Amino acid sequence: MTEPTAPTTAVLITGCSSGIGRAAALRLARRRDLTVYATARKVSTLADLAGAGCRTLALDVTDADSMAAAVNAIEAEHGAVGVLVNNAGYGEYGTVEETSLDRVRVQFETNVFGPARLIQLVLPAMRAARRGRIVNISSMGGRLVFPIGGYYHASKYALEAISDALRFEVAPFDVHVIVVEPGLIRTGFEDTSVRTLASSKVDDGPYGRLTAVAQAQTVAGYRSRMAASPDAVARVIERAIRASRPRPRYLVTGAARALVHTRRLLGARVFDAFLRRQFGSA
Repeated sequence: MTEPTAPTTAVLITGCSSGIGRAAALRLARRRDLTVYATARKVSTLADLAGAGCRTLALDVTDADSMAAAVNAIEAEHGAVGVLVNNAGYGEYGTVEETSLDRVRVQFETNVFGPARLIQLVLPAMRAARRGRIVNISSMGGRLVFPIGGYYHASKYALEAISDALRFEVAPFDVHVIVVEPGLIRTGFEDTSVRTLASSKVDDGPYGRLTAVAQAQTVAGYRSRMAASPDAVARVIERAIRASRPRPRYLVTGAARALVHTRRLLGARVFDAFLRRQFGSA
């Protein structure tokens, strides 16, 4: 007699066409106790993940119907999404004065409102099952702020605030909320950051020198030894999913831990002085 196959936990990951999402999908797909649903706006970008054992779905975190369809498809087969990994996001860089607020709104749709809506969609079934994990991919930039990235940092601070409130609200239903805060990760994030900065800056404007320095430092940072591979984050996501009592926050990379704790210890004025030296505006 054939033994019945043990049910697997459904894992929904957003933003899997590249970077952290792709690395997480590949790593988690190796586990027999998980069924990984790798998603992206275009399913055609996920062919290699399908070959690695992932299920693939179209999901655009700025499209409400797309999100609902993906969650409904998973719940129809598994009853509930067991793990939601809110990974999709990007950096809109530029000064507070010069960056288009229309572009800021698009970033918040991707980085904040999309993840929030997915949380709303998966929670009823998670609560009914009395189990679940929600992993929100934030950034060390959700704990400290660098100039030229104010709107990006604001989106990550917002995601962290939502996570803190949600962690308390859903604890009685045995749903765990986890924030993962990567430092510099080689994902192509820096290319998008530099591109958005280049399109928002005014070279001969009042912030021309500051934006030039910020652009150079961004490129240098991601090419330095401080930057890690996407799999460094994927390993932490797997650890958070497997832990019986996951931590509320996981900082990824030694440099990220050092910067966050330095900011906390120094306070605002001293950290501002540190930034002035870094950006040459002392």
